[in-house]
Amino acid sequence: MRENTTSVTSRREFLKNTGRVAAATALAGAVIPHVHAAEDNTIRLALIGCGGRGSGAAGNALSSPNGPCKLVAMADVFEDRLNSSHKSLSQQFAGKVEVPPERRFIGFDAYKKAIDCLRPGDVALLTTHAAFRATHLDYAVEKHVNVFMEKSFAPDSGGVKQIIKAGEAADKKNLKIAAGVMCRHSAARQALIQKIRDGAMGDILLVRAYRMDPGARMGPFPKNEKELPWQIRRPYFFLWASSGLFIELMIHQIDECCWIMDSFPVSAHGLGGRAPDSTDCSQNLDSYAIEYTFANGAKAIVNGRNVPNCFNEFATFVHGAKCAAQFSGNVHAPTVHMYKDQRIEKGNITWKPEAEKVNPWQAEWDDLLESIRKDRPHNEARRAAFASLASNMGRAAVHTGSVITWDEALASDFRFCPNVAELNYDSPAPVQADQNGRYAPPVPGAWKEF
Repeated sequence: MRENTTSVTSRREFLKNTGRVAAATALAGAVIPHVHAAEDNTIRLALIGCGGRGSGAAGNALSSPNGPCKLVAMADVFEDRLNSSHKSLSQQFAGKVEVPPERRFIGFDAYKKAIDCLRPGDVALLTTHAAFRATHLDYAVEKHVNVFMEKSFAPDSGGVKQIIKAGEAADKKNLKIAAGVMCRHSAARQALIQKIRDGAMGDILLVRAYRMDPGARMGPFPKNEKELPWQIRRPYFFLWASSGLFIELMIHQIDECCWIMDSFPVSAHGLGGRAPDSTDCSQNLDSYAIEYTFANGAKAIVNGRNVPNCFNEFATFVHGAKCAAQFSGNVHAPTVHMYKDQRIEKGNITWKPEAEKVNPWQAEWDDLLESIRKDRPHNEARRAAFASLASNMGRAAVHTGSVITWDEALASDFRFCPNVAELNYDSPAPVQADQNGRYAPPVPGAWKEF
């Protein structure tokens, strides 16, 4: 068990503190030579993507007992977002943030300039949207830089393959890659996984995962703005940018299903749709219900619903031949316990793990930095890519109305935006709004994702 001796602002609190972003401003930046900190053992960080999630990840890195770390470069497509993050981090981590104006980079190529400020063995935080993850990972590996990359990892099979290839290249260079599916670093969940592996629940027959809440809706594109930057500011409403809201919310629990099953699904089918009164102008559906099948015939049921005034639930449950268990709770809380039988009731709990001393968001960073310090293998790229692939095949099953197999998904080279690495502020948006400012949602039977 790790004892966290530093008070760390939670991701959710950090999102509130960094505030909302405003209009985009392009700023030219010169290439800066490598930065050398005074301490030889300081790990330098470059933050690529300065939204709340990236700022939270930087906060975890700077809070780790396995430092010292120092933030030396930042990059974002939007200047206001970078400035807000820099202000918040500088206030919270005085002395650990050393990012003068000449190392704050704006633009679609800003990630290169920020990574170029690092030395081999430092860490790039890749926390932009999924569309750009593989491109940024390729460059970091090329520059011999260790990586922390946030979820989701790739919106399509083409991106998944690129992540896998970059991970293989990182192995050859002894680079460390951490992936932001933090529940894998939860001590409570690890304890239940060990009980499962030891046979305490019998053969696992079914996993049920739910994330049902009021969700979010998007208004029409106003047409007086550049469409691409407008979409990038609203990534969760566009499949090409983030994988869509369903995967953005559910990839953690889909990964939990695969972890519990100790494998990835062989097929997926499902259904979904929009509420009849929906005024949402995005590509998202309001509900997704997916049935995953694993090689041994076991099933995982993943349900997502984003509709107000309905029953809400945020949890993952496991059913074995001997008994049931809860694997996670609201907002990824370590609500972990086993029941005497199949009844999911508070009075029926028979086992609980020791309480976690370190939250999983911090633990994933502690593990990465310890691996760098001790030069031990640490490469989560392939598993992260497969978590995205499993998520994408479930989404595609709903969108297309087809049964999607793992082999089919892995063989595909499909990309929502084939030219993502060449995008700039003046590029056409990968999807275009209609005359009413709405974007066409998937239509089962006609839609293609593979």
